[in-house]
Amino acid sequence: MAAAVGRAGSFGSSSSGLGSAAAFSSPSSAATAATNNNAELRAGGDEDDGQNLWSCILSEVSTRSRSKLPSGKNVLLLGEDGAGKTSLIGKIQGIEEYKKGRGMEYLYLNVHDEDRDDQTRCNVWILDGDLYHKGLLKFAMEASSLKDTLIMLVVDMSRPWTALDSLQKWASVVREHIDKLKIPPEEMKEMEQKLVRDFQEYIEPGEDFPASPQRRNTSLQEDKDDSVILPLGADTLTCNLGIPVVVVCTKCDAISVLEKEHDYRDEHFDFIQSHIRRFCLQYGAALIYTSVKENKNIDLVYKYIVQKLYGFPFNVPAVVVEKDAVFIPAGWDNDKKIGILHENFQTLKAEDSFEDIIIKPPVRKFVHEKEIVAEDDQVFLMKQQSQLAKQPPTAAGRPVDASPRVPGGSPRTPNRSVTSNVASVTPIPTGSKKIDPNMKAGATSEGVLANFFNSLLSKKTGSPGGPGGVGGSPGGGGTGGAGSNLPPSAKKSGQKPVLTDVQAELDRISRKPEMVSPTTPTSPTEGEAS
Repeated sequence: MAAAVGRAGSFGSSSSGLGSAAAFSSPSSAATAATNNNAELRAGGDEDDGQNLWSCILSEVSTRSRSKLPSGKNVLLLGEDGAGKTSLIGKIQGIEEYKKGRGMEYLYLNVHDEDRDDQTRCNVWILDGDLYHKGLLKFAMEASSLKDTLIMLVVDMSRPWTALDSLQKWASVVREHIDKLKIPPEEMKEMEQKLVRDFQEYIEPGEDFPASPQRRNTSLQEDKDDSVILPLGADTLTCNLGIPVVVVCTKCDAISVLEKEHDYRDEHFDFIQSHIRRFCLQYGAALIYTSVKENKNIDLVYKYIVQKLYGFPFNVPAVVVEKDAVFIPAGWDNDKKIGILHENFQTLKAEDSFEDIIIKPPVRKFVHEKEIVAEDDQVFLMKQQSQLAKQPPTAAGRPVDASPRVPGGSPRTPNRSVTSNVASVTPIPTGSKKIDPNMKAGATSEGVLANFFNSLLSKKTGSPGGPGGVGGSPGGGGTGGAGSNLPPSAKKSGQKPVLTDVQAELDRISRKPEMVSPTTPTSPTEGEAS
């Protein structure tokens, strides 16, 4: 209302001008004219003030309508299924739950101009990742609204091997649709030239360049027209669509996963970035790496959209140092800057094919394990019982040994008595030194082992006799029990060495087979010889 009051005051100054013009007449006529004029002003003052106020309001409204934010701006997103198109726009809107549609989705962005306290809506169209739905582009890209459209190509960085093919595929879809619109050649050429000029006139923001104004200044635009413009590179804007293009790489938080699971290195990511930047040069596009999960560069996408469509100020410089937060505005990049990435290549070459280096990893076949349902306990026990009934009988968890055993066959359990085993033993005849062939080998070999160890013990104790002198002493080897009662260290002067406890035990073992027949007398000599 400040402007309305100012204009109302300007209309009031004209009435004072009329009063001053009447001062050149005679005093009487002047007084009469002044009286009449004052009367007229008092009579029609209220009416004139009302008309002036309404005219000021209408003028202000018309002025605001000319400077208000334009409506009908469009953003079209294209990309593969699962690339994160809907999630990206939902994150910009501040929506927590994203509901993905089918075919062609429609969303919008609220654009607010704080300086003029004005707002509008920017239409957002999201095409399905299936090429079957490309015919729906006719609802989002019309001939009348093409110049107010921004194309956003979305690439999934968790699958970098699909990046280049996806960009080329969807860019060709857009080109094919624009050709079908049959835009007049003069209008299309004007749009292409505007895109080239915007690319060439880019100035990187910094300390020497203040923030750009809210709206473009006409005088500044004329100065730019007169300034010298550098020519484009050989590969720059070779595919000019006539409308701005932004390449957005989503899911850049997956770069760390690629490093761990697929052995990607920094040179691989530089190789991917160099090929994407070459594509952006061909279409004059900007490049932004984003991550919805980590909320990285989401606001940057919104600011760049409103700057391109509405001319809002934008002072963010290019970022190429961080591999997961790259930002390259349209007009900043060139072939020499891309060549800096090639200097870091160690095993790769700049001329290598993208498909040969960034290949799809082998798919690990996931074997779905069948769900195992535990059966009832009683059913399980009944099955186990039936299986145990079919098995042969066992004793103490071990199969029964049906072969005959001699009582002396197991020295660890001499008191074990088995009726079947004892009945099968054939006693040694009186005075016989031959071994019964029916007797087990373990029973006959114990005597030989006893003699062998006795001979060793005799040699260690320094006995003058050989192996046969073990039982030569009348007190030690006659009965086999007297020697075992003496301690090992009990020795008298002039007496032969006595048997130790170990020797007595070995003698007892050696005589055990002969003690099966209690009526057969056994001499010490025979026991030792056996």
